[in-house]
Amino acid sequence: MFDYLIVGAGFAGSVLADRLARRLDKRVLIVDRRPHIGGNAYDCHDEAGVLIHKYGPHIFHTNSAEIFDYLSQFTAWRPYQHRVRAWVDGRLVPIPINLDTLNELYGLSLDVPGMKTFLATVAEKRDPPKTAEDVVVNGMGRELYEKFFRGYTRKQWGLDPSELDAQVTARVPVRFNRDDRYFTDAYQAMPARGFTHLFGNMLDHPNIKVMLNTDFREIRDEVAYDQMIFTGPVDEYFDYQFGRLPYRCLEFKHETHHRPVFQAAPVVNYPNEYAYTRVTEFKYLTGQEHASTSIVYEFPRAEGDPYYPIPRPDNATLYKRYEALAAQTPEVHFVGRLATYRYYNMDQVVGQALTLFTKLSGLKRKEAVAVS
Repeated sequence: MFDYLIVGAGFAGSVLADRLARRLDKRVLIVDRRPHIGGNAYDCHDEAGVLIHKYGPHIFHTNSAEIFDYLSQFTAWRPYQHRVRAWVDGRLVPIPINLDTLNELYGLSLDVPGMKTFLATVAEKRDPPKTAEDVVVNGMGRELYEKFFRGYTRKQWGLDPSELDAQVTARVPVRFNRDDRYFTDAYQAMPARGFTHLFGNMLDHPNIKVMLNTDFREIRDEVAYDQMIFTGPVDEYFDYQFGRLPYRCLEFKHETHHRPVFQAAPVVNYPNEYAYTRVTEFKYLTGQEHASTSIVYEFPRAEGDPYYPIPRPDNATLYKRYEALAAQTPEVHFVGRLATYRYYNMDQVVGQALTLFTKLSGLKRKEAVAVS
């Protein structure tokens, strides 16, 4: 007899398993159809002994001291400031666009006022910005849009930016300085021994049983439990009765190279004619010292494991129908990126899971998140 059946051993499911077991002494069964814990954040050593992220790079960052402190009970941290370059016009330049990006790209020597004047001169005003294209050309004009965003977005989403909601590019910053960090959050770090080690510690409790290589449908009628927490695709749970929610998928091509360094930055974006969107070199992220290095190419696909909800109004309308069904299913709690059809960073998923636990437990927030 279990108090909770949790479907999915990624961040949402694992955080809830931890809190229910440690704070409320509940018995939890957590199942995952994959052969490992950690969801898309799973990392492992490849055949060469290099620590890689199997499902593409996962960089932890947050502005929440609460979330950082909560996760810190399961891992030590390695300070890490993420940096990305874009291969544009035959050179590597910083992304997000900053002073150095424009100066290197155009052979200029702009200062901050000069950069603001330059962008104001080339901007094409769209008022109000309605699409992903509108957002970019409204801020930096068509040429920079074409160089950095249009090709990348078309590959990533399989749609032109003019067909996507403004939210796709609304959170892409422009830096009026030389700060080349990809994130500016207060807490930026990587788990010192990897994400899988963090998840292992989180699920290491006598009240938690983990079943891998298991589809929840195979065991839901054979296991006694009171409530379910579901972190998979919400349309799948309801047998696609309104149709499938569209997702963008990814294919990964991993390579090992027998040299210390492969590229000049942790991640290099390829926004234009290349079939892949970006290349990640993992040793930058992990800090591992090794004679060889491993990389991964990312190829967006229309089919495969669901990764990114496609932000279009008709998709949002379809999700609302599933959301209404979920609200009518009180014995099942839907949480996480796939279950709520939203793109969340890792810290946001942790925060959402802690919010659900606070609701389930009736504890005050500080008590719910407190280290046991």
